[in-house]
Amino acid sequence: MVWLVILAALLLMISPVMWLKPSPRQRRIVPLRNAAAKAGVKVLLEKPPLHGASTAMPGYRWTYPNDAPGPRFLLVRASEASDVLKPSVADWRWRIEPLRPLPELANEPLEALLTRLPQDALVLESNEFAITLWWWESQTAERFLTYAEDFRRLRDALAGHADHRGAKPAFGEGAARD
Repeated sequence: MVWLVILAALLLMISPVMWLKPSPRQRRIVPLRNAAAKAGVKVLLEKPPLHGASTAMPGYRWTYPNDAPGPRFLLVRASEASDVLKPSVADWRWRIEPLRPLPELANEPLEALLTRLPQDALVLESNEFAITLWWWESQTAERFLTYAEDFRRLRDALAGHADHRGAKPAFGEGAARD
């Protein structure tokens, strides 16, 4: 009986330590987010621009230079979009199309990304401040880094092509959105 009491006491002391142990998902996400940060990507948890979304979702953001804002557009994975929306490349639909055609240099990296992003990548959003990929982080850090060059090329090609000529972020607005 004494051994049973000692065993129960030991289990009560060890159980809080087990709760602090990271889950397999947490062990995968920490290196992923660290690799993204080293690649110059800002990771945020916010409500995504999806209709009816009520929970926060990870967004990986590549910021445009302050003096070269980008165009506004929103691409949604077809599984999350209405059939009424205009189809884009692969399994994506335009929720918001850019006001002007995208530069030719942006088409190749955009198509490359849209055809090979994982199925849990649900939204690709661009505004004057940044390009943001909204996804559920299903990939490893090594796999994610294979997308990084295409995202950099896309960001660089879109920088300075804001919807309104001469559009510049207002003072402090770019910092508040990052």
